Amino acid sequence: MLAKRSAGWWIGRLLLALCVAFVLLQAWFASMIVWYKFQPPRQTAFMSERLAELRRRNPAAVLRYDWVPYARISPNLKRAIIASEDAKFMEHDGFDWDGIRLALDRNSARGKVVAGGSTITQQLAKNLFLSPSRSYVRKGEEAIITVMLETLLDKRRILELYLNVIEWGSGVFGAEAAARHYDGISAAQLSAPQAARLAAMAPSPRRFERNPRSAYLTGRMETILARMPGTVTP
Repeated sequence: MLAKRSAGWWIGRLLLALCVAFVLLQAWFASMIVWYKFQPPRQTAFMSERLAELRRRNPAAVLRYDWVPYARISPNLKRAIIASEDAKFMEHDGFDWDGIRLALDRNSARGKVVAGGSTITQQLAKNLFLSPSRSYVRKGEEAIITVMLETLLDKRRILELYLNVIEWGSGVFGAEAAARHYDGISAAQLSAPQAARLAAMAPSPRRFERNPRSAYLTGRMETILARMPGTVTP
């Protein structure tokens, strides 16, 4: 009997410790989001992971990442990314429930994960704090951070952060580095076709980087271009 009580005491203590650790972790995420409301990230979780990969092959490797404010990012790229990644960005609270249901239906039909249904806010949560790996735990944490982002930041800041930190090639992060890497211009100078091509590359940038003028990307670019005129941005 005494042993059972002792075991129950330790289990209770362990559960309490796990709850405290969970709450402290969420508080840390929230504090970082408040910081990012006013300051640009120095390095995101995705950047850290990619840099470690690059340095395993080349210890001198560095990332190309140049933060630029919202006003210095072409309106074409803002429209292209929303048209391509999250058409309901201005309407939802972080989750596109119709998109999630559609993705589940497509995955069920194919018998594997072929679509995620993630919004720009969800992708930002993952890029800032999490890893590219897939698990229910990571998706749960992503959902919590998504709610924090939508609660603590406005849509303009969410899009500004997203455009500045997403990956656009091997070691290439953010709109400014991508514009200079692929087109030799600043993010502010991107034309509609150039912006549409970058948006088409965003879902799998390291794969498309090898052939940014492929027929598939050109077709995807044309689809995005057709959607851009009616796209609303913050």
